Amino acid sequence: MTPFLLAVIVAGAASAFCWIASLITRDTSWVDRLWSIVPVVYVWIFAAGAGLADPRLDVMAILVTAWGARLTYNFARKGGYSGVEDYRWPILRAKMSPFGWHVFNLFFIVIFQNAVLLAIALPAQTAFEHSVVSAQPTPFGVIDVVLALAFLAFLAGETIADQQQWDFHKAKQAGGPGTSPSETRPRFLQTGLWRVSRHPNYFFEQAQWWVVFGFGAVAAGSVLIWTAVGPLLLLAIFIGSTIFTESITRSKYPEYADYQARVSPIVPWPPRRTVAVKSRA
Repeated sequence: MTPFLLAVIVAGAASAFCWIASLITRDTSWVDRLWSIVPVVYVWIFAAGAGLADPRLDVMAILVTAWGARLTYNFARKGGYSGVEDYRWPILRAKMSPFGWHVFNLFFIVIFQNAVLLAIALPAQTAFEHSVVSAQPTPFGVIDVVLALAFLAFLAGETIADQQQWDFHKAKQAGGPGTSPSETRPRFLQTGLWRVSRHPNYFFEQAQWWVVFGFGAVAAGSVLIWTAVGPLLLLAIFIGSTIFTESITRSKYPEYADYQARVSPIVPWPPRRTVAVKSRA
């Protein structure tokens, strides 16, 4: 059995599990609980397929494992594994018919998202083909080292962004500043990395998977490879998620519109000085 076929089988089993579990528990966040786990499994499948003897695949597997460990920890401390459903799904479910919701759950939440989780790991397939199967393998080199350092930098950035968000919400839950409309301090995070990006964690998350794609591109000797579909599909998910999440936040906090007018949505960038003018009518 080839590593690619094994990865596809694991993805199919993960999809079946998520769908059946969502029907039994009426909780559609099972893909979220596997999000930080299955890509790690996929990359290690390819590294193991090379006998753990290919430096590029081994480095990719180690880096993706670090990504998964960090994300799993952050998800767990927010209660993600304690049966808490993503707050966005009940809101979306209320807007759809029961049949429409089941179709959305099966094809988007379960099948599509699991396919994306496989796709973002498939640069490892490219590395496997060109470093192991190829008669003229591309050796591990300086560019690979640069990519590894970039991945670690992005991993650190996402860790900092999530910690800032965690600290803010813990203070808010403890009854600190920003818990009532009458207070002058923000009711949502606007400092630290969140001063230059409305979603810095999204930026660093996507950047890490573009680096993973970079390893595959180095192995192939070209960026024109089909596994670019992985980070592109991930980008599409994050765009949709950002639009939906911000619509919910704006409905809770009208001042969020001012924040949107000042701060870059994803890519960290110096904030604009102009502020949206509130109507006095």
